[in-house]
Amino acid sequence: MPPETRKTYLRPLDIRQGRIDMAHGAGGRATAQLIDELFARHLGNEWLAQGDDGALLPAPGSGQLVMSCDSHVVSPLFFPGGDIGCLAVHGTINDVAVMGATPLWLSAAFILEEGFGLAELARIVQSMAQAARDAGVPIVTGDTKVVERGKGDGVFITTTGIGVVAPGQALSGCQAQVGDAILVSGTLGDHGMAILAAREDFGFTAPIVSDTAALHGLIAAMRASGAQLHVLRDPTRGGLATTLNEIARQSGVGMLLQETALPIKPAVAAACEFLGLDPLYVANEGKLVAICPCADAQHLLAAMQSHPLGRDAAIIGTVHEDARHFVQMTTCLGGRRMVDWLSGEQLPRIC
Repeated sequence: MPPETRKTYLRPLDIRQGRIDMAHGAGGRATAQLIDELFARHLGNEWLAQGDDGALLPAPGSGQLVMSCDSHVVSPLFFPGGDIGCLAVHGTINDVAVMGATPLWLSAAFILEEGFGLAELARIVQSMAQAARDAGVPIVTGDTKVVERGKGDGVFITTTGIGVVAPGQALSGCQAQVGDAILVSGTLGDHGMAILAAREDFGFTAPIVSDTAALHGLIAAMRASGAQLHVLRDPTRGGLATTLNEIARQSGVGMLLQETALPIKPAVAAACEFLGLDPLYVANEGKLVAICPCADAQHLLAAMQSHPLGRDAAIIGTVHEDARHFVQMTTCLGGRRMVDWLSGEQLPRIC
């Protein structure tokens, strides 16, 4: 049944005062109306308009496809600097981009709780749509389910991204080499501390804003610099420390960081000290780690700092030989300490 026919059976959605109910997830007319009047209205494009269970997409002429999937359960849903909608778009785009691929398409699946406000849902979907438009990566297919009241938390979102990587351009965590330099694209811990401050209503004097952003434009600028890239990774859950331990294990190397080189905003550092948290383990959603030959490090750093998302980029350490695959740090006092894997969960529900 075409959309213009099935819409006539129900009153238009009351976006301002309406609520999600179980019928919206039953696969019938109410589901179709929710898709037509909210999701398709904001996310619409030629691929989504096909209306099938998947999207028929043009195949790239060469290279390899990259696909990544991520679920988003952040609490609160809205926070300084973003919301679960733009976060879901940015997070999956970044997961594709750090593998060396150009992100092409996204899917989005929603699990909605009965009673969730349509106004809040519309705000989330509009944010997703804007983030996808800004990134130039359309949402081409999706799914919606509704669970009973009390069995969800408003909305959960799962996004899948597909990209293409040119021959010989794929990146992996197993490619770090002894003698490489380690760079980060900006200040650490912004997202995790913004979430915590919003969740607990700490009311810090200096506001902390999430860094959520799509990084493929920054990566394109880094590629264009001509610097050789060995590894890219976005340090999300578990922060920089966990990400570097993952890479060290994959590549079979050790790493040595310099504490004085780490870019951390004073407000984030103060909040972490107040709460007894280590910013190295706090999540980021708009930063990346880059590992490249030392000879290319300064050139790559200049390219990163010339991009708006990399203006606070810094060289923070080196890769060295270590059969134990330890990540260590020279402290500001001249000592050395271990930067181990995150044990447990420092901040729950941050992405």
